[in-house]
Order: sequence, then C-alpha cells, then structure tokens
Amino acid sequence: MSEESSFFRRYLEPADRLNEILFGLIMVLTFTLTAGFTVGDGADAARTLLLATLGCNLAWGIIDGAMYLMGSLLERSRRARAVAAVKAAPDEATAFAEIEQTLEGTLTAFATEEERARLYRTIYDVVRRAPQERARLRKEDFFGAVASGVLVVLSTAPAALPFLLIDEPWRALRISNLLLVGLLFVVGHQWGKEAHASPWRAGLAFLAAGLVLVATAIALGG
Repeated sequence: MSEESSFFRRYLEPADRLNEILFGLIMVLTFTLTAGFTVGDGADAARTLLLATLGCNLAWGIIDGAMYLMGSLLERSRRARAVAAVKAAPDEATAFAEIEQTLEGTLTAFATEEERARLYRTIYDVVRRAPQERARLRKEDFFGAVASGVLVVLSTAPAALPFLLIDEPWRALRISNLLLVGLLFVVGHQWGKEAHASPWRAGLAFLAAGLVLVATAIALGG
C-alpha cells in the first residue's frame, strides 16, 4: 500500500472516500458542461478552459475540506449534547430515554428489552463517570479535511488533461467530459461493492447519469 493511499485510508472511511470523489466528479462535470456555453474557439479558449477547470478543482477541494471540518464539529457537538442530556437527567428513566433516542436506528432495534436495559445501564454508568468535554476540532479532523480536499483535486485532475494535450477547445471539452463520465462508472462500480449492491448496475446507473448531463448540455448548444 502506498503512503498516499494509507493516508486517505487512515482519515477517511471507504464510503467517505467514494462520496468525495463522486461529488468532485459531478461538480467538475457540471462546470465543464456549463463552460461549453461561453468559451469560443482557438488556443486561448483551450487555455481558458484549462485554467478554469484547474481552478474549479482547487476551489472545490478547499470547499470540501471546509465542509469536512464543519461536519466533524457538528457530529462532535451532537455527541456532547447527548452526553450532557444524560448527565443532566433527573432520574434513570429519563436518562435511559435520552440514550434510547441517541441510539435510535442502530442494532438496538434487534435486541430484546432485557438486553437493551443492560446496554442502557452500562452506557449510563460510563457517561456519569466521563468528564464533560467541549466540542472542538482535533488534529485528526484537520488531517481528514486535507485528505478530503486533496482526494477531490486528484480525482478530478484527469478532466484537465485534454486541455493540455489538445488545442481544439470543443474536442478537448468532449474528451474531458468522456473521461469524467468514465470515472463516474468506476466510482459507481466501487460504490455498488461498498453498498452490497450490484457493482455493474451501480456503475451503469452512475454512467447513465453522467451521459444524461452531457447529452443535455450538447442539446442546449454547450
């Protein structure tokens, strides 16, 4: 495993990695399709599209990193509020109700009433002993934000290659679109594996969505 790969795996879950790549691809594909409406012909047009695509990749990477930090802080705040609510509960019944609400939608739905009671008791005892912590960002959150932003930029970088190699803007734009659509299929295929769904069906669904975007832009003159 390469050092770069282990960095992403350390700070991002598989689903998070796929989501970052997917959102990045859709964002850049949407951007390049929109750019086709406004950019003309000639070498300057190809250069304009190249710079604009690179700028879009970088901007989305920065935005995605910031969103990752916001999401981390919100999730930690939610957990801190849950702990505070259990600590402030006037009695065990209220505390258990808070714990049940926090765990709603988890595997507790498959437990018996006696098993849930034992679990709530254990959590209650642990929470009462735990110090109340203030929700704040940690070092690993910033590493996760960097991993998120860099992954978005790297995954969408192939969209800029045609503008480096091809002087004709329209042809470079179409090849860039095809590369992005192909990457959507790859991401969809992997997403299907992670979601325990048919990888090929998921890949084809993502591919179809990308083709619809491209066809719509072409039909509108982009």
